Amino acid sequence: MFTHIILGARDLPRLTAFYDTVLAPLGLERLDLADDGGPPGSMWVMPGRRWPQFFVQLPFNGLPATWGNGTQVSFAAPSPAAVDAAWRALVASGGTDEGAPGLRLHYDPDYYGAYGRDPEGNKLCFVHAGGLEGRTAPA
Repeated sequence: MFTHIILGARDLPRLTAFYDTVLAPLGLERLDLADDGGPPGSMWVMPGRRWPQFFVQLPFNGLPATWGNGTQVSFAAPSPAAVDAAWRALVASGGTDEGAPGLRLHYDPDYYGAYGRDPEGNKLCFVHAGGLEGRTAPA
């Protein structure tokens, strides 16, 4: 559906540490970025895969990063336990609770999700549901 998502960062080291902790239960790993002439950033992918990519990065235009009202980045989780772990990591790492883990039957009978915001206000969702092919639990 997408190749990459970039969220602007005001405090790149803080957001990098936050996402290292929050994305680990989902099986995502941070890769070192080569200098491509753009602003500094951090990138995460599934091990052994090139796409899709998730970035936090200083904005290209040099203006301060802001969160998007109505914007949400949703991450596929390999299990309900991974949803729980990612959400707990979010709350423990300076994020804000926007909806504790649980079934959301109004979305789908097996939609298990949790919601929160990163330390800069970006809204996140972690979800496990049928049809998320190719997802396996992290080793």
